[in-house]
Amino acid sequence: MSSKIPFQTIDWSAIAKTEYKGEKGTSFWQTVQFPGLRVRIVEYGSGYLADHWCQKGHIVFCIEGEFETQLADGTKIILTKNMSYVVSDELSSHRSFSANGVKLLIIDGDFLASQSNSK
Repeated sequence: MSSKIPFQTIDWSAIAKTEYKGEKGTSFWQTVQFPGLRVRIVEYGSGYLADHWCQKGHIVFCIEGEFETQLADGTKIILTKNMSYVVSDELSSHRSFSANGVKLLIIDGDFLASQSNSK
């Protein structure tokens, strides 16, 4: 099913921050939700480690700082300012760690679902 989103701007300074505790540290999310699409500015504080392994797909853009994406197979990938990663749903078990803090733009939604899940 296709949802259409009319042209609009997002004033991130007007979007409330929601706090989420990690296994270690804290993150803050500013979230805008559309049908089948979620757009977030996410900030991980120093020492943040996600409290779960994620199977969801994302488009992640590093706005400032740096962080490490850990894959379940032991691979570690460092993303710094102006770098991105893209992954579809259920193609990677991953979690995030940030030693010194980071600010990210994260986009996810139905368009990243595997073919077997999208009907």
